[in-house]
Amino acid sequence: MALERFGVSMDTELLAAFDALLARKGYVNRSEGLRDLVRHALVADAWGDDEAAVLGAITIVYDHHRRELTNALLDLQHDTVAEIVCTTHVHLDHHHCLEVILARGRAGDVRGLADQLIGLRGVKHGDLTMTSGSNPLP
Repeated sequence: MALERFGVSMDTELLAAFDALLARKGYVNRSEGLRDLVRHALVADAWGDDEAAVLGAITIVYDHHRRELTNALLDLQHDTVAEIVCTTHVHLDHHHCLEVILARGRAGDVRGLADQLIGLRGVKHGDLTMTSGSNPLP
């Protein structure tokens, strides 16, 4: 892969904050940090198109003793138009479970599935982590 150099002008305080962020995250140089920011922006842009092919990780923490919640979670996963690639289930304590659901499909479908799952009564916390789908990042 060919690399191209370019210059960036930035406010001194903003650059100092960026350098501090890079140091906390363990980046070896500004270029790696900037490349990651660009990739993040490209993924976010792809997710802005409901038809874009994407992959998402839906993480939920829920009370598995909540009446009918487990069935509702399973029904949504079986009925979705997004493809469920895999799920991981972890027992946190006697009442709570963590589940990670990897879903592939159109951005709108994956986001819709995440919203439905996270919105169920008994789900204590949920989040959607978005990444690129069929188009690999440069």
